[in-house]
Amino acid sequence: MSQLKSRLSDHGFEVDTFRYSSVSLTPIENAQKLEQYIRQRDYACLHMVAHSLGGILLLNLFDLYPDQPPGRVVLLGSPVQGSEVARRLAARPWSRWLIGQAGIRGLVEGAPQWRGNRDLGVIAGTSGMGIGRLLGGLSGESDGTVMASETNLGPDVMSRTHHTGHMGLLFSAKVVTDVVGFLREGRFPDAQA
Repeated sequence: MSQLKSRLSDHGFEVDTFRYSSVSLTPIENAQKLEQYIRQRDYACLHMVAHSLGGILLLNLFDLYPDQPPGRVVLLGSPVQGSEVARRLAARPWSRWLIGQAGIRGLVEGAPQWRGNRDLGVIAGTSGMGIGRLLGGLSGESDGTVMASETNLGPDVMSRTHHTGHMGLLFSAKVVTDVVGFLREGRFPDAQA
């Protein structure tokens, strides 16, 4: 996330990073910690950008604590519908530990429905290169780890895809352009209003 943080800073955003444990804590426990973190800072406006499991953490945050400071949200490659790759890893005793408590509760079981009262944008990758191939392939368009369909939050949520891998979502200049545009305007650049 440090590259994305740097690029957002270059575009004039003041960026703060919340670190959380994906191994020992569940998404609900992490959401409780994030709520405390936010309250300690007293933000007037708070845009949130999350990658992968971080998006599931944000959906849990808004489900448990909907009264957040105003702002917009962008999810990058977040398998909010659950993750086929995580289900495969969880099914094997030798790899279950890799996804931890947050992965089992969030990636395998899925996330709460989006109930936020703010603009939300979703960006998914479509390169198809990643761990999913090593685990037998994925049945749909994917970033190699997360299928685009797993990031879908419905027709009322603006979404976009880029030909990049799961981690590439954090490094792509096109993704940064979309994130910046969405945070500023509530829509992706060149998207119809």
